[in-house]
Amino acid sequence: MGLKRINVLLLAGFYLFAGINHFINPAFYLPLIPDYLPFPNAINIISGTAEILLGGGVLFNRTRKVSSYLLVAMLITFIPAHIYFLEIGSCLENGLCVPEWVSWVRLVIIHPLLIIWALSVRNFAQKTKSQLM
Repeated sequence: MGLKRINVLLLAGFYLFAGINHFINPAFYLPLIPDYLPFPNAINIISGTAEILLGGGVLFNRTRKVSSYLLVAMLITFIPAHIYFLEIGSCLENGLCVPEWVSWVRLVIIHPLLIIWALSVRNFAQKTKSQLM
Protein backbone atom coordinates (compact mmCIF):
# COMPACT_ATOMS: atom_id res chain seq x y z
CA MET A 1 0.00 0.00 0.00
CA GLY A 2 1.45 3.34 -1.05
CA LEU A 3 1.80 6.48 1.04
CA LYS A 4 -0.90 8.28 -0.93
CA ARG A 5 -3.39 5.53 -0.17
CA ILE A 6 -2.41 5.58 3.50
CA ASN A 7 -2.94 9.36 3.50
CA VAL A 8 -6.46 8.88 2.10
CA LEU A 9 -7.25 6.19 4.67
CA LEU A 10 -5.97 8.31 7.56
CA LEU A 11 -7.98 11.33 6.40
CA ALA A 12 -11.11 9.23 6.02
CA GLY A 13 -10.61 7.64 9.43
CA PHE A 14 -10.03 11.02 11.06
CA TYR A 15 -13.32 12.47 9.75
CA LEU A 16 -15.32 9.29 10.24
CA PHE A 17 -14.21 9.17 13.88
CA ALA A 18 -14.86 12.89 14.40
CA GLY A 19 -18.28 12.67 12.76
CA ILE A 20 -19.36 9.67 14.80
CA ASN A 21 -18.14 11.43 17.94
CA HIS A 22 -20.67 14.23 17.30
CA PHE A 23 -23.39 11.65 17.98
CA ILE A 24 -21.63 9.77 20.80
CA ASN A 25 -20.51 12.88 22.68
CA PRO A 26 -22.64 15.89 21.64
CA ALA A 27 -21.99 17.52 25.03
CA PHE A 28 -18.40 18.14 23.89
CA TYR A 29 -19.43 19.97 20.70
CA LEU A 30 -22.55 21.90 21.72
CA PRO A 31 -20.77 24.43 23.97
CA LEU A 32 -18.32 25.14 21.14
CA ILE A 33 -21.13 26.36 18.88
CA PRO A 34 -21.32 30.16 19.13
CA ASP A 35 -24.32 31.50 21.07
CA TYR A 36 -25.34 33.70 18.13
CA LEU A 37 -26.03 30.67 15.92
CA PRO A 38 -29.54 29.20 16.18
CA PHE A 39 -30.35 25.49 16.57
CA PRO A 40 -27.09 24.20 18.07
CA ASN A 41 -28.38 20.60 18.17
CA ALA A 42 -29.13 20.73 14.44
CA ILE A 43 -25.71 22.27 13.75
CA ASN A 44 -24.04 19.47 15.70
CA ILE A 45 -26.00 16.78 13.82
CA ILE A 46 -25.33 18.41 10.43
CA SER A 47 -21.61 18.78 11.23
CA GLY A 48 -21.29 15.18 12.35
CA THR A 49 -23.22 13.90 9.34
CA ALA A 50 -21.08 15.99 6.97
CA GLU A 51 -17.89 14.68 8.51
CA ILE A 52 -19.09 11.08 8.16
CA LEU A 53 -20.27 11.49 4.57
CA LEU A 54 -17.23 13.44 3.42
CA GLY A 55 -14.80 11.19 5.30
CA GLY A 56 -16.40 8.24 3.55
CA GLY A 57 -16.47 10.15 0.26
CA VAL A 58 -12.70 10.48 0.07
CA LEU A 59 -12.41 6.69 0.03
CA PHE A 60 -13.83 6.41 -3.49
CA ASN A 61 -12.27 7.64 -6.72
CA ARG A 62 -15.60 9.00 -7.99
CA THR A 63 -16.30 11.16 -4.95
CA ARG A 64 -12.81 11.93 -3.66
CA LYS A 65 -12.29 15.28 -5.38
CA VAL A 66 -15.69 16.73 -4.51
CA SER A 67 -15.46 15.35 -0.96
CA SER A 68 -12.04 16.95 -0.58
CA TYR A 69 -13.34 20.36 -1.65
CA LEU A 70 -16.43 20.01 0.54
CA LEU A 71 -14.21 19.14 3.51
CA VAL A 72 -12.38 22.42 2.90
CA ALA A 73 -15.70 24.29 2.74
CA MET A 74 -16.82 22.59 5.95
CA LEU A 75 -13.56 23.48 7.70
CA ILE A 76 -14.01 27.11 6.67
CA THR A 77 -17.49 27.09 8.22
CA PHE A 78 -15.91 25.87 11.49
CA ILE A 79 -13.69 28.97 11.79
CA PRO A 80 -16.34 31.02 13.67
CA ALA A 81 -16.42 28.31 16.35
CA HIS A 82 -12.64 28.58 16.79
CA ILE A 83 -12.89 32.37 17.04
CA TYR A 84 -15.79 32.06 19.50
CA PHE A 85 -13.70 29.75 21.67
CA LEU A 86 -10.97 32.42 21.76
CA GLU A 87 -13.55 35.11 22.56
CA ILE A 88 -14.76 33.21 25.61
CA GLY A 89 -11.23 32.78 26.92
CA SER A 90 -10.55 29.26 25.60
CA CYS A 91 -12.45 27.80 28.51
CA LEU A 92 -15.94 26.31 28.75
CA GLU A 93 -17.73 26.20 32.06
CA ASN A 94 -17.55 22.58 33.28
CA GLY A 95 -15.84 21.62 30.03
CA LEU A 96 -12.84 22.05 27.79
CA CYS A 97 -10.26 24.52 29.12
CA VAL A 98 -6.95 25.14 27.36
CA PRO A 99 -4.37 27.91 27.46
CA GLU A 100 -5.23 30.66 24.98
CA TRP A 101 -2.09 29.97 22.96
CA VAL A 102 -3.38 26.45 22.27
CA SER A 103 -6.54 27.93 20.75
CA TRP A 104 -4.44 30.23 18.58
CA VAL A 105 -2.30 27.31 17.40
CA ARG A 106 -5.47 25.39 16.60
CA LEU A 107 -6.89 28.30 14.58
CA VAL A 108 -3.74 29.58 12.86
CA ILE A 109 -1.73 26.39 12.36
CA ILE A 110 -3.77 23.21 12.83
CA HIS A 111 -6.88 24.37 10.99
CA PRO A 112 -4.93 25.42 7.85
CA LEU A 113 -3.04 22.10 8.02
CA LEU A 114 -6.38 20.25 8.04
CA ILE A 115 -7.39 22.21 4.94
CA ILE A 116 -4.10 21.36 3.23
CA TRP A 117 -4.55 17.71 4.23
CA ALA A 118 -8.03 17.60 2.71
CA LEU A 119 -6.71 19.14 -0.50
CA SER A 120 -3.78 16.74 -0.61
CA VAL A 121 -6.01 13.78 -1.45
CA ARG A 122 -8.18 15.42 -4.12
CA ASN A 123 -6.23 14.17 -7.14
CA PHE A 124 -5.32 10.70 -5.91
CA ALA A 125 -6.92 8.04 -8.06
CA GLN A 126 -6.39 4.46 -7.03
CA LYS A 127 -6.24 2.06 -9.93
CA THR A 128 -8.98 -0.54 -9.94
CA LYS A 129 -8.42 -4.16 -10.91
CA SER A 130 -9.83 -3.51 -14.39
CA GLN A 131 -7.32 -0.66 -14.92
CA LEU A 132 -4.45 -2.92 -13.93
CA MET A 133 -5.24 -5.54 -16.58
